[in-house]
This record gives sequence, structure tokens and C-alpha cells, in this order.
Amino acid sequence: MHPLNLKCIIRPGHAVAALTLLLAVAGAWAQTGTLDKIKKTGTIAMGHREASIPFSYIGDNRQPAGYSVELCQRVAESVKRQLGLAELQIKWVQVVPENRLEKLISGEIDLECGSTTHTLSRQEKVEFSLLTFADGGSLMMKRGSSVQGLGDLGGRKIGIVPGTTTERALRDALARHKVKATTVRLKDHADGVVALMQGGVDAYASDRVILFGLVLGSGNQKDLRLTEELFSYEPYALMMRKDDPAFRRAVNRELARLYRSEEIYAIYDRWLGVFGTPGPLLKSLYFLNGLPE
Repeated sequence: MHPLNLKCIIRPGHAVAALTLLLAVAGAWAQTGTLDKIKKTGTIAMGHREASIPFSYIGDNRQPAGYSVELCQRVAESVKRQLGLAELQIKWVQVVPENRLEKLISGEIDLECGSTTHTLSRQEKVEFSLLTFADGGSLMMKRGSSVQGLGDLGGRKIGIVPGTTTERALRDALARHKVKATTVRLKDHADGVVALMQGGVDAYASDRVILFGLVLGSGNQKDLRLTEELFSYEPYALMMRKDDPAFRRAVNRELARLYRSEEIYAIYDRWLGVFGTPGPLLKSLYFLNGLPE
């Protein structure tokens, strides 16, 4: 998996140099301090997704919306208070899985507000907030399909968005089940629904709650269904640059406050209430991350 997508670089030596440069830029931002940058410019740059419903997507008013987006908006309000600013403008920047780390490291965004899984490998390049959600990888298919789980996918095509933890988890799960299937790389979740409905793939893989959102928002609720099987664990968090403890603390301070005060449940209900109340795992996540001041 290669989260950095530097199309203008061809030679391996140049690619290494470019990555080194990006990490150096990230270090410079960290030394200056993201909070200092925000205070000087009166702007915080936040990354959002196009169609990662219900976490981060373009809403009906053509503005970023979703669970993660609202968490980031709450963080922005908290940062404004902490810095004593009269106004703080949010600059929204659209990202995709293949360029979200690049845009963060380069300084184009200060905080990524999507459906990004907190992983140890990503910690080598970026930092994460307290956990914001927990989910798992699953499959979506047409209602008349005979597919009930990974074991039924031999010789079939599975749609996947590249640069995601789901891509790696699916590959590992297929190997464990000794299933030989073809993965089809698609641009985004919306393309996954189209490919599935048009017969380009037999199943589409993503995090389960995102698949629920796709079914509900596709207009094809009667034609699509999900498997009960989960093939991965996906703990979500907001993503930021490394080596900037003051900014990370500012982000976590607001998240912890939302968890302690239980305001998080109103946010959950607004964006995820259609899926039912939070389960024991998510309730525990909120409780354990409601750190005291």
C-alpha cells in the first residue's frame, strides 16, 4: 500500500528524496507549531472526503458533512477559544485515500477529518487523535447474490478503494480463507455502488457502517444487502502531523470533553442514529477516552 501518490516522480531515488522532503516539511511545521500557524493565519485547514458517508462527505448544500466533519468543527471551535481568537476560518480541502497523508505532511491540511483507520504503520509518518469510532470490514452485494461471506468469493470480482486499510485486510482475509478472487480498484465508494449495480464486480468491500450509508444513500435499498461477516477491526481517529504535541493535546482536549460530557451521543445520533444506538464496544470507546483534564 502506497499512501503517497507523487505522479510527477518516476525514479526510485527521486521518490525517496521527495518523501524525505515531505517529512522535512512536516518537521518544520511541527517545530513552528500548528497552533502558531493557525493563530497567525486565522485559518485551520481540514481535509474531508467526497463520499465517505456518514463520516465525511459532500452534503446536499455542497458543503462537507458527517460525523467526523462535525467532530473537526467542534475541535476548531475549541482551538479558537484556546487561542483567544475572535474568528477562525475553516479551509476545507478534499482528499482521497491515496493523497491524504501527502496533503497532511506537506502542510496543505492541518487535520484530516475522514474515516481513517489508526494503524501502527501510519504512525511512522503521522500522528492520531484519541479514537473516534470503531468498525470492521464487510461486504456489500446485490440482494439476489449467492455470496454470504468471503468463502463464496472464489473466482469472483471484489471492488475496493486503493490506499485503504480495507484493501490490505481483504487481501489478508482472502489468503487466510484460501480464496482466489480478483480485486478491482475503484476511485471511491460511489463508484463501488455503480460497479456493483452494473455487474462490474460481484461484491464491494469497505467498513461496515460506510456500506450501510451507501445502501441508504444509493436509492437502491431493495437491491443491495450486506454480509454479517466482519473480516477486520478498523479503529478510526483524526489524523495530524507528527511531533506537534501541543496541537495533538488541543484536539484531544475537545474530543475528551465531548466524551466526558456525553455530548458525543447527540453527534452520533445525528449522523449514525439510523443504524441504532451505540453498541457496547463504542460506548466503551467513549468512556475510556473521556480523559480528565
